Amino acid sequence: MSEERRKFTRESAEQRKQALITATLELVAEKGVRGATVRGIAERAEVTQGLIRHYFSSKEELITAAFDYHMTQMTDLTFAPAASVKGSARAQLRVFVQSSLTPPVVDPRSIALWAGFLNKVQHDAQMKETHARNYVYFRDRLEELIRAALEEAGQSAEPERLYRLATACNALIDGLWMEGGALPEAFAPGELSQIGLTSVGAIIGLPLEE
Repeated sequence: MSEERRKFTRESAEQRKQALITATLELVAEKGVRGATVRGIAERAEVTQGLIRHYFSSKEELITAAFDYHMTQMTDLTFAPAASVKGSARAQLRVFVQSSLTPPVVDPRSIALWAGFLNKVQHDAQMKETHARNYVYFRDRLEELIRAALEEAGQSAEPERLYRLATACNALIDGLWMEGGALPEAFAPGELSQIGLTSVGAIIGLPLEE
């Protein structure tokens, strides 16, 4: 296909929506939610403002869609390495902690996006619901990794205990992730993941270091 023909090939609806979401995330990372105007998003995505209104009923709906996409991508990026581990359940949990606290998950841009979205999450019901859904999904997947590791080690794993352990480990990882993304120069290579392994192991009572 010639360059001229390729230039005018119609994109699918999903491709156009994805381009709008990508442009929104870029602007939120750079300027925050308020700075991500409809005009700015349209210019970044190289489309008309009318096309945005065709796919999203409001800027708020587009912002929520972008937030949901970002959170889902982060979750998938974090859990993918553990899912590919063929070894023990403890090895899967170890790899999960390591991937949670190393690039590309630990990344200044992701922190900028989280900071940009945070105020909106606190004051917008739809954003809050989206955050809650993604948080529970992430915590439940972490809970399953912890359950498997504990059962493999012959330890009890009652639902209430698992819930508390997963909540605590998630909070710990979130804190380290935030500091690592905001102050990457403050940590030596591999230091964050090592702290995470030691601390998560202490929380669940199961050493994770190799």
